[in-house]
Amino acid sequence: MNDSPLAIGIDFGGTSVKTGVVRGREIIDQAPPIATQEFETPSALINTIVRTVEDLRLRHPGIRAVGVGMPGFVDFEKGLVLNLTNVRGWVDIPIKQKLSEKLKLPVAADNDANCMAFAEWKLGAGLGYDHLICVSLGTGVGGGVIVNGQMVRGAKFGAGEIGQTSIDYQGRQGHYGNLGALEDYIGNNEITRDAMADYRAAGITRDLENCTPAALAEAAQHGDPIAIARWNEVGRMLATAMMNTCWLLNPEALVIGGGVARAGELIFSPFREHLMKQLSGPFKNSLAILPALLGHEAGTIGAAAMALEQVQP
Repeated sequence: MNDSPLAIGIDFGGTSVKTGVVRGREIIDQAPPIATQEFETPSALINTIVRTVEDLRLRHPGIRAVGVGMPGFVDFEKGLVLNLTNVRGWVDIPIKQKLSEKLKLPVAADNDANCMAFAEWKLGAGLGYDHLICVSLGTGVGGGVIVNGQMVRGAKFGAGEIGQTSIDYQGRQGHYGNLGALEDYIGNNEITRDAMADYRAAGITRDLENCTPAALAEAAQHGDPIAIARWNEVGRMLATAMMNTCWLLNPEALVIGGGVARAGELIFSPFREHLMKQLSGPFKNSLAILPALLGHEAGTIGAAAMALEQVQP
């Protein structure tokens, strides 16, 4: 892909903003991360992002467009940030307009999970599929939906929030008043908390550090029955949510990524088993269940690819 056009991808997180020069599915240059919480106002952070992009453009003068993935609700058509998760002051901010005016480049802005899904669809594990669901398992659970070869964003650009769908109508109270939301069971922190409770019920004391998803994966690989049981439960709960999504949308493929998915077969094996038991013929025949390919760089790559598509659809 050496002849592919260049774009800037910006992965805007609650902790840091990562900016990279993207060619195809490769990040060929990166700027130092920007600490999100150090800035009192959106304008101050936007100005720093602009300077960062301009520094990269000096080294790569062929930049065609800029894409931004944001952790919250974004009006994709207007490029308007409606609100951001865990970032103060970011309400109704016209990020597309502000960056485009300052950089004199086309800009696209979307939800970060949509950017991850776009990257996997166009350049990663989901390449070639027209009916695809992507899920990112991390601190929260994000998702992106492709139907009939198009990204589904919804009437108010909120579609794909798989992590807020319920796996138990009498379950845990969600942040938005929803009960039994998936991410309230299989987010990083929730897995850790529930694993600690599992060990405690077995008369074993484990601190937070030894109950993180990474620590649980290592323990399960060494045969720890409590860790293995916890991963089976995570797979089962994910299967319940995806079962509903499959019945609703009848996808060709599911792409599962994010930090929690690094557990590999510890989660994929029970996930497949529990999912297939809950689907019938046309919903499970030839359904591909795929690990994401682009890892933690998917958001940056997807934002850049999305921006380039605006320039050369």
